[in-house]
Amino acid sequence: MDDITPETLLRAYAYGVFPMGESRGSDTLYWVDPEERGILPLDTFHVPRRLARTIKSDPFTVKVDTAFRSVMELCAEDMPGRGGTWINAAILKAYTDLHAQGHTHSVECWDGDQLVGGLYGVSLGRAFFGESMFSRARDASKVALVHLVARLIQGGYVLLDTQFVTSHLTQFGALEIPREAYKARLADALTGEPGTFYSVEAGGSEAAGAAILQSISQTS
Repeated sequence: MDDITPETLLRAYAYGVFPMGESRGSDTLYWVDPEERGILPLDTFHVPRRLARTIKSDPFTVKVDTAFRSVMELCAEDMPGRGGTWINAAILKAYTDLHAQGHTHSVECWDGDQLVGGLYGVSLGRAFFGESMFSRARDASKVALVHLVARLIQGGYVLLDTQFVTSHLTQFGALEIPREAYKARLADALTGEPGTFYSVEAGGSEAAGAAILQSISQTS
């Protein structure tokens, strides 16, 4: 398949479809439009008690968009128990090109100068499409997700698309909805003023962690 342009990617997301690579080592891409779509409702997002304690203990420095390509590359790595990955060279190029235009973002957990966890996704209108996450330290990807959700809530987003639902996501309240219901939510999220991803400062202080938990609990 030819390279996907940023414009093509944005049109696809606006329509409700997304690309995946056949495998990490393959150049083949295909478009996915699941009958049941995973979402993580922002107004009922749940932070497990143990994770809340972890966030309050401030184990990581959380940053945004300082190492986008590195986050993608680490998400693409084969990990024990994870199986193969769908992030191939074409996907990596397409999303880094889109990042240069300000439409994709990463949330990163750092331990000193080591990138130990994070996630990335696409921002369009008031919707955020989560693509993948990785963790090299306990709870790192979960902490990144909580920071992402707090940022989306404060930025006026109304839809967090997870594509599929995994056991990792169900603990936060992720659920599946039919394709047509998803597309109705997507249409609503693409109307009005777009969300503001940089409405809050990313940080790793204990005060920031407490503010994140407070911003989420106020929506529950």
